[in-house]
Amino acid sequence: MKFGIVVVVILFLSAFGAHFLLADPGYVVISFRGYVIEMSVPVLTGLAFLLVLAVWVIRKIIMAPRRLGEAAGRYRSARSGQKLTRGMIEVAEGNFARGEKMLARAAGTSDSPLFNYLQAARAAHLQGRDERRDEWLRLAYAETPEASNAVLLTQAEFQLDRGQHEQALATLRRLEEDSKNHTHALALMGRLYFRLEDWEALGELLPRLRKNTNLPPETLDKWTIRVHAEALDSAEDVEILDQVWKSVARKHRNDVDLLESYYRGLMRNGMHDRAEKELAAFLRTNWRAPLVALFGLVEATDTTKQLKRAEGWLKNHGEDPDLLLAAARLCLRNELWGKARSYLETVIGMRPTPEVYREYGSLLTEMGEADAAADAYRDGLVMVAAEALPAIPHIEKA
Repeated sequence: MKFGIVVVVILFLSAFGAHFLLADPGYVVISFRGYVIEMSVPVLTGLAFLLVLAVWVIRKIIMAPRRLGEAAGRYRSARSGQKLTRGMIEVAEGNFARGEKMLARAAGTSDSPLFNYLQAARAAHLQGRDERRDEWLRLAYAETPEASNAVLLTQAEFQLDRGQHEQALATLRRLEEDSKNHTHALALMGRLYFRLEDWEALGELLPRLRKNTNLPPETLDKWTIRVHAEALDSAEDVEILDQVWKSVARKHRNDVDLLESYYRGLMRNGMHDRAEKELAAFLRTNWRAPLVALFGLVEATDTTKQLKRAEGWLKNHGEDPDLLLAAARLCLRNELWGKARSYLETVIGMRPTPEVYREYGSLLTEMGEADAAADAYRDGLVMVAAEALPAIPHIEKA
């Protein structure tokens, strides 16, 4: 529509101009350095048009090679993009070898081969071709040095996935030298330390993880609790144990795992009376099953008082198997065999476990009931064995 209007306007102007020029073609004289050029206005107009046309043609000829190069580049880029897409589709469909070849071929003509190399490395990794994977990563780094962080992170992720923990740690430490406190690198390092059970290194890293990463709070709390628990479990004396416990944040001091590690640390270092007192105080307001069971393992000096405390709790927690087991153990320590037997048989009726059967078998052995003790031990073994164990026949004396 617009083109038609332009054509009509040009024709109208041409006709209008021709009318006047035919009526009076005009006269033009150009004098320059003694030379005089005479011509009519139509001739001058024609020469001007031819000059403009010549300049336009010459410009087009000069620009042609560059335009052809740009067109060829666009064609190659489009072809490379198509190969990249097809390669990614092949990898996504599980055709890793074919996808890797297509991605590699497209890298040579791609405007940004980094992505091709990274995807080819992924395809090689999925095939278990670690050497070829690392070669693609090397090419990616060589092609785009400014993307070294992306390459190193990709390599670390591949190594972690393959279980190459030492290599992954070396890669992450190399990355940290160039980009300290890199968010994703720190998160990977934290997961690696947790997997390696390097609790000391993880403990040193935790403040940086909280400050510089977006890891879920529950993950950071889990790692923090595990680090503290390991430190409590390895404390060689009460002084170190107390120092570790003081470093535990207030919000974590009610965690059952940490409390159990702390009380076991007291018992391990011979502080049974202190453990009994603090554990009893905690259980008055916080009834936790693992700690209730642990109370029965504390070897306090006054075993009679300890037993009375446990039996006092039975008034409100008489159906708690953990408390009944603790009471039974305290009865054994006080050599109250009958009462201990009653508690243990009640626990077996409520919640039989290998641990309870072991205590029961030990008690029956102490009471001289060898056959019943053997049955108790056998019942406990059945619970942990893949198949039921047959009864062992008695050997008749000759």
